[in-house]
This record gives sequence, C-alpha cells and structure tokens, in this order.
Amino acid sequence: MYWIVTDSAIDMPVSWIKQQECFKVLSLSYLMDGQAYVPDGTDEGTKAIYDAMRDGKILTTSQVNSETWAECFRELAGAGHDVLTIAFSSGLSGTCAAAQSAAEEVRAEFPERKLVVIDSLCASAGEGLLVHYALKNRADGMSFDDNAAWVQNNVQNIVHWFTVNDLMHLYRGGRVSATSAYIGTLARIKPIMRVDEAGKLAVKEKAAGRRRSIHILADKIRQDIVKPEGQLIMISHGDCADEAQALADMLKASLPVEDVQLTYVGPVIGAHTGPGVIAVFCLGESRAPKGK
Repeated sequence: MYWIVTDSAIDMPVSWIKQQECFKVLSLSYLMDGQAYVPDGTDEGTKAIYDAMRDGKILTTSQVNSETWAECFRELAGAGHDVLTIAFSSGLSGTCAAAQSAAEEVRAEFPERKLVVIDSLCASAGEGLLVHYALKNRADGMSFDDNAAWVQNNVQNIVHWFTVNDLMHLYRGGRVSATSAYIGTLARIKPIMRVDEAGKLAVKEKAAGRRRSIHILADKIRQDIVKPEGQLIMISHGDCADEAQALADMLKASLPVEDVQLTYVGPVIGAHTGPGVIAVFCLGESRAPKGK
C-alpha cells in the first residue's frame, strides 16, 4: 500500500489521525515567548494556547523544513513505499515548496519510487478534507496515479469560508490594514473570507455582528455545495465550540449531508486568525473565477 503524507495544517482531530493506516503527519511549529513548540494536537492543549492568546501572548509560526520532509520521504522510499503528499497551501506557507524540494532530492536517490507532492491550495480542515478524500479513495482501491490525479483535479473544489472575531490578528498577519482593523473592531464588523484559487486569504464581504456572520457562512455553503448527499462538511474553530456547533446544526437541518464534524483550528493557523475564528469546508463549485 502506498503512503499518504501531509502536514499538521490539516487541523484534523488526533483521534482521526490515529485511525489511519500508512499515513503520516509532519508538524509545523510555533514560537511563544521566544520558545519553540510543536502542538500536541489535543483539544486541551489547543484550548490552553487560545487562552494564552486571549491573555495577550503573540505567536509566530514556522513551516516544515525541507530536511524534515526529506527524512520522511527517505525513510518511506527506502522501505519500498510510494508516497503521495498533500501539502499546506503555497499561498500561505513555504511548507509545500520545502516538500517539493525534498521530494526532488529523494527521487534522485530512489528513482524506482513514486514521490508526488501536491499543493493543496487549502488551509486548516479544508486541507484536512482533501486528505480525507485521498485516504477514502485509497481505501476504496484507487491506484496511486489515479488518486494523485483525483486530488490534483479537486484542489479547486474544496470550498473554504470563514470569519474571525478579532480583526487585529489579521492585521498583525498583514491581511488587513491597521485602519480597517481599528474601524472594523469599533463597528463590530466581521469579515466574511475565503481561501481563493491561489490559496490565499481574500475578504469577500462584511457582516454587522457575530451572529450575522455565522448565518452568512451557512448561506455560502448552501450556495456552493455540489451533490451534498454523502458529503462530509468540516467546521474548524478557534475555541468557540458552541458557535461552531450552532453552524453545524444549521447545515444539518438544511442539507442532506452524511455528517458535519467539528475540530479545532490549530495554533499555527490560529496564530494568524485568533480566538473565535470559525471556518467551514465542503466539496463544491470551483474556487477559480468563471471562464478560467
């Protein structure tokens, strides 16, 4: 069986990760108070990090470097395995570029092995959803080549919609101006954002108030989802489980999906979005502009 490898930006639950076979997740890291940490992925650990952010701690993040990727690829290829890698959006991190560089290096050492790295152009549980389908395809007997093609062909069909509770985190990450963040905070404006076709964050509209922003997220998914029957919708959140559950309940009541699952936005992405972020993901219409 070929292996599927990804990075911790998938923001999927530890329990889910442990259930998968021939699967590896490489961890991005973060710095707080000058000390480097690798998230443990547990709800308790993640909640503690969000509490620290609420207390004023500022996190900075670090990608998975090429040496770590190469070590993983070398180990698996040396054991006779082909490796399909799905990496965090190149529009938000250098993690994918590091994986591609490492794969090229290790391919030269093991030319008989298939080492494919796909830029997910996705973030958080959007990337996790793409990985979920790749694992499901493999479990259903799909070949390495067919699965790699399926993933590549469906990158643009992973729909991302999200909102944040505090615009200042987006300002620190360079996503909005200081003026927009200040005025938006005073006016209780909540941005409705997506991950666009280039894998970058884009503000699409603004909502007056938190409750309205969450209802708009539900509307966006209802509009964008294609063939909802049997689909898994993922919702990730920055330590605001009750509001995320309310969004899940709206979607379950209005769409014939198989399931809606909740997970935390991990600290690596949460460092840029802050406590209170809510994001929702499904398979839908292409993110690319019409006519492309």
